[in-house]
Amino acid sequence: MQLFDVYPLYDVTPVSAQGIVVTDDKGTEYLDFYGGHAVISIGHSHPHYVKRITDQLNKIGFYSNSVKNPLQEEVATKLGQLSGCEDYNLFMCNSGAEANENALKLASFHTGKSRVIAFTNGFHGRTSAAVAATDNRKINAPINLQQKVTFLPFNDLQAFQSEIEKGDVCAVIIETIQGVGGLDEPSTEFYQEVASLCKAHKTVLIADEVQCGFGRSGKFFAFQHHGIRPDIISVAKGMGNGFPVGGILIHEDIKASHGLLGTTFGGNHLACAATLAVLEVIGSEKLVENAARLEEYFKALAKEVPQIKRVKGRGLMLGLEFDFEVADLRKSLIHNQKLFTGGAKDKHVLRVLPALNITETHLDTFFKALIAELS
Repeated sequence: MQLFDVYPLYDVTPVSAQGIVVTDDKGTEYLDFYGGHAVISIGHSHPHYVKRITDQLNKIGFYSNSVKNPLQEEVATKLGQLSGCEDYNLFMCNSGAEANENALKLASFHTGKSRVIAFTNGFHGRTSAAVAATDNRKINAPINLQQKVTFLPFNDLQAFQSEIEKGDVCAVIIETIQGVGGLDEPSTEFYQEVASLCKAHKTVLIADEVQCGFGRSGKFFAFQHHGIRPDIISVAKGMGNGFPVGGILIHEDIKASHGLLGTTFGGNHLACAATLAVLEVIGSEKLVENAARLEEYFKALAKEVPQIKRVKGRGLMLGLEFDFEVADLRKSLIHNQKLFTGGAKDKHVLRVLPALNITETHLDTFFKALIAELS
């Protein structure tokens, strides 16, 4: 049997990793400034993370959600405390796509409506409703296109108001900082008006924090930069530092009932151990504050590179915009400088998504390597 060939692959085979250093099968070391799509939040093989999962595996790794699992309650309590979202309830699943799928489904249950407003260049996953709300026709099969989704640009308040006033919208889903799309953001004024109009029209506001959440933006959740309170918050990526974990935080105004949502693997014992380890390290090492501080250091270094036209994003979810497509630059950074970065739907943007516990020294190394390849 062969693998189903859907991924274009770089010729690198990692076999071990520690912190932001990834070592391949030839013993070559690379610095990881991409974190596998913002997944590695506290660094590869963090000792507390490894111990948490190992200790849990030596007790019990999995049982279904038909029995009590106090670790889920521990995750909910810790997450509420660190994020400031204690008036929400937690449903755990396995991925960002599943989180958004459940968020959209719950919004439809709650409102009795079916149309969704999403935004251009947004990416919400590859499952049925999540991919339909993703602005990329190439990954939408005909079966997905049966969903009723209206795409609007950020910051066009007149267009948004016109659509939501039609009365058939169950949910508005928005990435506070777009990941795959290329680090674009709504203005605070627009986000606040969207939140206000959703409330007025009894529409569920879903903040997709799958990539920008868990401290990456310099606040625990990126929507907190804008002073709003979504009805549902979706999370994944950095939540498990590489272990498959996702979830939705559901405002207590939306009521649960038995059988409303479900999952086989979501919130299993190992997933909870991974999430607790991440939350504990984020808290003890003050990684949200570190992300905010390093944003300023990063932007100061970027000002010294004339080829950089603009820095996009917040915290340690950053993009460098050039006046040329960055695919060849990414390749040269990997092969010549031994450094991983990311691309975006906007082919002029180089994405930088490192672990939240990197230092100024790491950023010095990054810009030294970047300048060497741009020279």
